[in-house]
Amino acid sequence: MRPLERVPAVRRIETDRADAFAVEITGEFTSADAENLCGLLEGAYALNPHIDLLVRLVDLTSVDIADLSPETAAYMRTHVAQNVGKCAVIDDGGWASRVTALFEPGSGAEARHFSAEDEQQAWEWIGAREIEERV
Repeated sequence: MRPLERVPAVRRIETDRADAFAVEITGEFTSADAENLCGLLEGAYALNPHIDLLVRLVDLTSVDIADLSPETAAYMRTHVAQNVGKCAVIDDGGWASRVTALFEPGSGAEARHFSAEDEQQAWEWIGAREIEERV
């Protein structure tokens, strides 16, 4: 077994609602992380065709998705438009606009940006709560 070359940038956050999906993205976000996120969302859509989404960006240092296939990018945009009702983006680092760009006008999805200080309001806006992990 090879050791991980780097820690994946995407981590799923447990929520108290089956149709609320949350992730934390940190560090360097690459095309591989985008593919991983796409797979996680695809699984969420399979269980619940309509979800509310929370994306927490923490210490995100870079986004490099130059290697992401156009098909995957188009797939993500299409399925976000079809399956996401609300998306709360928590960020203080200036990356929120890249996430909200997935929500094209007329898609029916609503995206809002919240500062880290207002994270509780973001959770309230999507109507869910984080379930703390037990270690």
